[in-house]
Amino acid sequence: MTNNGELLSTESKAVGILIYPDAELLDFCGPFQVFASARLNEEMRRETASPIRQYLVAESTEPLKVSGGMRMLADMDFGSCPSLDMLIVPGGSGVRALMHQTEYLEWIKSRSSQVEWLAAVGTGSLLLAEAELLVGKSATTLFHSVDLFRERYPRTTLLPELAMVVDGNIVTSSSIRAGIEMALYLVAQSYGHSVAREAARQMEYPYPETPTGRKRNGSSKSGPDAKQS
Repeated sequence: MTNNGELLSTESKAVGILIYPDAELLDFCGPFQVFASARLNEEMRRETASPIRQYLVAESTEPLKVSGGMRMLADMDFGSCPSLDMLIVPGGSGVRALMHQTEYLEWIKSRSSQVEWLAAVGTGSLLLAEAELLVGKSATTLFHSVDLFRERYPRTTLLPELAMVVDGNIVTSSSIRAGIEMALYLVAQSYGHSVAREAARQMEYPYPETPTGRKRNGSSKSGPDAKQS
């Protein structure tokens, strides 16, 4: 990726965002808004759409309730989901149930080998780990789940002090805020910093210049804990 802000690509990208009962609303709505705010030509913002096509994907297209009781409708179910370039797995209290539902785990695992980027927000990393996608890799997770993660997935190096960890094409983020920064990172990887920075500006969100090195308390770290494998 270039550092001079040049546009990297004009190709459209397809992003699948997994939703399920009791998913954390902002874990997926935060990234959704980032992707929706991206434009390839800022001067044509009002006349053009984001180059990123987004699909809410669930086990079925029946209404479901996410955190706070908000009712959601998926755009498509697992069987009808098209080819994806990115898959976003949000966290939420419903993760514990999904960890024991093979249909979700198998779908995530099957899609993981097809996408350019696989990303998780908060406890969504537990689903990636349960699907055996984080074996031998580094990751982060929500602070409430650190002990569970370490006990259940000892073959993953957990870096809970970091807000975001990039290991190959897998990105894990620790929180709602980190999930937004993760989405900005993915936009930057696809289209360049200038596109990502303008998306952040439209949201009035401070653009993270070094998101992989930000610790949870907001300070930056440039040593080995600034994990990007």
